[in-house]
Amino acid sequence: MPLERFAAAWREQYVSTAGEPSGDGCVFCRLSAEPVAPETGVLWRDALSFVVLNAFPYGSGHVLVLPRRHASGLDELTGEEYGAFSETIRRTTHALELAYHPDGLNVGMNLGRAAGAGIPGHLHAHALPRWNGDTNFMTAIAEVRVLPESLESTWRKVQPYLEMPPAPAA
Repeated sequence: MPLERFAAAWREQYVSTAGEPSGDGCVFCRLSAEPVAPETGVLWRDALSFVVLNAFPYGSGHVLVLPRRHASGLDELTGEEYGAFSETIRRTTHALELAYHPDGLNVGMNLGRAAGAGIPGHLHAHALPRWNGDTNFMTAIAEVRVLPESLESTWRKVQPYLEMPPAPAA
C-alpha cells in the first residue's frame, strides 16, 4: 500500500515550536491569566487551576485541565494545588458528560516529551468525550481525523456546565 500524504501546512509552526518557550514565556501561563471567553479559549478558572480548549483537538470536546502555577510534574504541586487540579478534572468530566452525552471519556496526561507531551514544561491533563465507533474509516485508513465542530462551538457547549459544580460524592 503506498504511503498517502495529507498536506497540513498550517501545522508547521506548531510542530516546529511545540513545547519551546516563546518570547512571551509559557503559552499555558499566559492563558491562565486570560479572561474566560470564547476568544481566549479559557473555559473556567479558579485560584489554582483552569480549563482551556485544546487548540489542536483529537476529537470534539477535547479540553485541557491545568494548574495555574507553572509546574511540569505532579510531584511539583502542593497538596492544595493537587487537590484543586484533581477536582477540576472531575468538574470537567462532569461538564463533558452533560454537554456531549458520550459513551465514554478519555482522561490522561503525557508526562515528559518521551511520553508524548507536546508542551512538557506545564503539567496538563487531556479530557475528551468518546463514542462507540468514533474511529471511522478516515482515521483507520487515511490516518486523518475529521472534526465536526469548531473550537468556538466546543466552548459554547462546555463552558456553561463548568460553572455547575459536580454533585458531591455519596
